Amino acid sequence: MKIGVCAKVTVDADARIKVNPQGTGIALDGVKLGISDYDEYAVEESIRIKEAHGGEIVSFTVGATSDDKLLRGGVLALGVDRSVLITESPADPLGVATLLAASVRKEEVEVVLTGKSTIDEQNFQVGTMLAELLGWAHVTQVTALTFEGNAFTATRNMDAGVQQVVTGTLPAVISCEDGLNTVRYAKLPAIMKAKKKPMDKVTAADLGADAGDARLSQANMAPPAARPAGRIIEGDAATAARELIRLLRDEAKVL
Repeated sequence: MKIGVCAKVTVDADARIKVNPQGTGIALDGVKLGISDYDEYAVEESIRIKEAHGGEIVSFTVGATSDDKLLRGGVLALGVDRSVLITESPADPLGVATLLAASVRKEEVEVVLTGKSTIDEQNFQVGTMLAELLGWAHVTQVTALTFEGNAFTATRNMDAGVQQVVTGTLPAVISCEDGLNTVRYAKLPAIMKAKKKPMDKVTAADLGADAGDARLSQANMAPPAARPAGRIIEGDAATAARELIRLLRDEAKVL
């Protein structure tokens, strides 16, 4: 089986972020980067599929040329065989999906795993758009996945704790949810070997693709307003309770 997996380099989930002076996004200078959390589940699942069924894993990333180091340590060192880094900056999710689709077609993979979303913009759109552009089946928010030949069975999370079990046949795009697996850590020997694994850096022109003009734009980004200081209500329990009710009713207006 030839397996594809999408892995985006994003700001680390635990990093302290600031908005850039233009108000158009996150200031990346000095901020720790890493593979997007949900994409890590997709990478781990692709490795488990290979371990169970054999084959080859190819990762796909749309990002900067400098993302290569993080991809080697966070993707190739874990067990992915090859990486394709598309060094473009599409203006919107459809542009990203267009470039990914062109690369997936070129590599002729049978299944593509993605995170349910990235942890930076959280558009929840690229996986669905990728499947539509490829004309493949698509299952979202998958928490369990098995294969038998060309068929798959996936369990997906829905609202209110409900789960849905779906079946289908390849080719397909599978979007991975938290709980699908436990992500492994790269061992030192694997990190060293990853330095020699193939990584193709390509452009949209190399793929014969056009990401197109922006279909949406971000008008402004700003940090949340500072929270007001807390208040301490003095007095005994009965007095404090009466004052609290008054404040909730007259000032907060939640009663």
